[in-house]
Amino acid sequence: MHTKEASAEMSTFMDFCSGIGAGRLGLELNGLHCVGHSEISSTSEATYRLFFDNDTTNYGDLMLIDPYELPDFDMMVAGFPCQTFSIAGKRAGFEDERGNIIYGLIKILRHKRPITFLLENVKGLVNHDKGRTFKIIQEELLKSGYTIFSSVLNSADYGVPQQRERIYIVGFRDDLGVDQFLFPRHLDGNKRLEELLVPMPHQRFDEKGETFNRYLTNKYNEGRIKFDDLVSEDYTVIDTRHSDLRIYRDATPTLRTGRHGILYALDGTLWKLSGIEALQLQGFRDEEVSKFVRTPVVSNNVLLSQAGNAMTVNVIQAIGRQMLETIKKN
Repeated sequence: MHTKEASAEMSTFMDFCSGIGAGRLGLELNGLHCVGHSEISSTSEATYRLFFDNDTTNYGDLMLIDPYELPDFDMMVAGFPCQTFSIAGKRAGFEDERGNIIYGLIKILRHKRPITFLLENVKGLVNHDKGRTFKIIQEELLKSGYTIFSSVLNSADYGVPQQRERIYIVGFRDDLGVDQFLFPRHLDGNKRLEELLVPMPHQRFDEKGETFNRYLTNKYNEGRIKFDDLVSEDYTVIDTRHSDLRIYRDATPTLRTGRHGILYALDGTLWKLSGIEALQLQGFRDEEVSKFVRTPVVSNNVLLSQAGNAMTVNVIQAIGRQMLETIKKN
């Protein structure tokens, strides 16, 4: 069991539901050291190991982990699975076994007693089952001996041009006596779409294809949206979903697992968003991107899904910095 005194300095963390490591990167940028991770997807694990040079043990399915076999760590970070709480999903919540992963995390918290934790999920968790699901999660975290704070933040306010609202839950072990935590509200120096969206020839989109034409000519869009209008302004972003075309300026819509329908205009042509561009929209640095360019361990479509399932590096970095400052004051 973790027995560090409340006044001990933060130095280590463990990365649960690690995906491709956005949470890890955000905390490492604050000087913290990762002592292990937990991920069940073999494709996500391949990308993770590429980014972080295969330097930590993957403890596998967190629902099967014996907490006593884990190393000690000062902080837990986890973007626990969101499918069961998402508006886009069936909203099954605790009826779905993926929704119970939060209990796996709580079990580890109760055994390891890290100083603090940072959890992330979709915004829909807040109102799932009329708020009852989120209330239960909060109560269980409180009973585990942590003071908790939560806030919905948008990645677009933290240096990346992506409209992505997520709920972030921060917890401090009760003996620290933390009675206030202020979430960082924004970061300066927001990158622009033109800095991140640089298409390659294979990304060119066939706008004459039958599927796309159905978007333009269905009962919702016929006579309302013309192709020439879509490409008249560079870096107009088009989201194709169901029967709808949604148009964005200055930012993309939320990246998500399985979303491959994001297009953008440049030089009078439509281009498909690539996995590399999606990584950059999630705050991954040139260092990680260049590793993937040199050694693409998964396909473009898989990388798109992985990026869509990731946390935003910039947001985790900003919250992590605020957490460290809060701990130093107590």
